[in-house]
Amino acid sequence: MTSYDRKTLEELFEGRLPADQLNAMRSAHKDPARFEQMMEIHAARLRWPERLLLPLGESLYIVETTSGERVVYCECRHDFGDYRVNWKLSALIFVRDTDALMQEVYSASSSADPDWMELREFYCPGCLRQLEVEAVPPGYPVVFDFEPDLETFYDEWLGTPLADSG
Repeated sequence: MTSYDRKTLEELFEGRLPADQLNAMRSAHKDPARFEQMMEIHAARLRWPERLLLPLGESLYIVETTSGERVVYCECRHDFGDYRVNWKLSALIFVRDTDALMQEVYSASSSADPDWMELREFYCPGCLRQLEVEAVPPGYPVVFDFEPDLETFYDEWLGTPLADSG
């Protein structure tokens, strides 16, 4: 099992690791302390008073507020609400469902048929950052990507009860 220093983990976080080092890191057994180290890097960068529980996406985090609620935040601290409810339902949504709209992002020869697929772009209402894109059949429900079992993750995977960690 390989441990990494903070500088290496910060380079990982920032996407600056050379490909060979990144591939070796992905393939190696994970250091049990890496999650905590990465959370410290996130917390130092964000500097929020709320307790950071889990990164949910590139710019999304599950946090515990000072009142004890567990919610989804964007990096700008826009609150999407309870982490057990699909955050996308509180996002700004732009749907590409015509040939013209599809061709703004794809060439005509690579574009999807809007009768068969639409692109849904989800944006933060606070900072207008694009948070995710779904490619789905028209009328398909908004996809709820991930509802973590925080208690099990902390208790059984990290070995630290969620109520005691932090």
